[in-house]
Amino acid sequence: MSSEHDIWQPQEPGKAWKGAGLYHITLTIPSREPLLGSLVIPENDPAQARVDYSDLGRAVLDYQIANAAHYPEIQILHYCLMPDHLHAVWYVRKAMPRGIESAVRGFWQGVKKAGRAYSYLSSLTPESDSGEGKKIYNEIPSSGKNNKLYAIAEHLRGQIPDAAYAALPPVFTEMPFIRPMGQRRQLPTTIRYIDMNPQRLATKKLKPGFFRVQEGIEIAGRTYRGIGNISLLQATKYAPVHVRRTMIDEAMHGDNTRLRNYMNGCVLAARQGAVMVSPFISDKEKEVMVVLLAEEHPIIYIADNGFRDYYKPSDGLFDSVAAGRVLILSPWEYDPAKRHITRAECVAMNQMAEEICALSSPSPESDSGEQKETQNGTLDSGEQKKTQNETLDSEEGGGNLAFSSLTPESDSGITPIK
Repeated sequence: MSSEHDIWQPQEPGKAWKGAGLYHITLTIPSREPLLGSLVIPENDPAQARVDYSDLGRAVLDYQIANAAHYPEIQILHYCLMPDHLHAVWYVRKAMPRGIESAVRGFWQGVKKAGRAYSYLSSLTPESDSGEGKKIYNEIPSSGKNNKLYAIAEHLRGQIPDAAYAALPPVFTEMPFIRPMGQRRQLPTTIRYIDMNPQRLATKKLKPGFFRVQEGIEIAGRTYRGIGNISLLQATKYAPVHVRRTMIDEAMHGDNTRLRNYMNGCVLAARQGAVMVSPFISDKEKEVMVVLLAEEHPIIYIADNGFRDYYKPSDGLFDSVAAGRVLILSPWEYDPAKRHITRAECVAMNQMAEEICALSSPSPESDSGEQKETQNGTLDSGEQKKTQNETLDSEEGGGNLAFSSLTPESDSGITPIK
């Protein structure tokens, strides 16, 4: 059986761990007990949600400060303490001789002291306490800038037998997770993600149905797990989002007409009531997804990995899931080692999207029940042909063009969802 020191290993050994840079640190209570604080939701408004810290939570923050003081290369830029975990951004200002892993391990050793002190105090009862616990509590002074639990954690090992101390549960049994930021521009996105944690947790508590993993969803002979609004599978009209490689190639050679028209056509289909279905793999598909979410259209998103415990959708999807406009489906179990999507998976997921779109009820207004794209980028529904751009500009299109101009690198001004 592995010791607690062997549970965690660096993501990419030997890469960037000793250099200056930004690191996203996540410390979690593996049992997910809310020991670090309590969530408060004033007026049942998730936007006002906050976490009131417990003594253990304050001790964790004290150890983070003490650890940074021990490593002058480290500056704590930002943090958010949640009831069962801590997010923090550490800035390593210059290369460290032993690397960020050593500093994180030192922080971990500190918070385990706090965990054992918490376990010790929690074990004391009027029946079991001979007075020694009270004596320890009263005789250990707090330093003023640190709370009482921190002070007890620092002195407890010398106050009780070694065997008794070692038997105390450390609470934090897994080393913090280190996620290096490849570029400085990731910092605002990471800080927003961290700051949104209380609001997301409050939203999940107030609307638990959309965030509970639903098992055994049967579609066209496949079985999925899902997060979000399952009733989107009862829609009468679906359309896929699948940007073909030929469209990208044409745009790369200077003719982006078909690519632009197709992307605008996807938005048009959504404006006309279709639930858009896709794994949203390519950058152009992601751009379409951003527009669909911004215009509050419903989508079904095919994910390339399953749902881990305590899964929550990404920043770009979360609010739309809470509003019931998104269903995320995956036929796979969660694989923590998965990092890259294969071509075979891409093909399979696009096929899944087509199978879901086949659930559409035939439309009495057309002979095929769906819009057909011709080679020159027009729509043929059995009526007079219009180009997609003309249709989008008309009253029927419901608004202006989503993509008035495109380059292969995209000048749409839209940031894709990663």
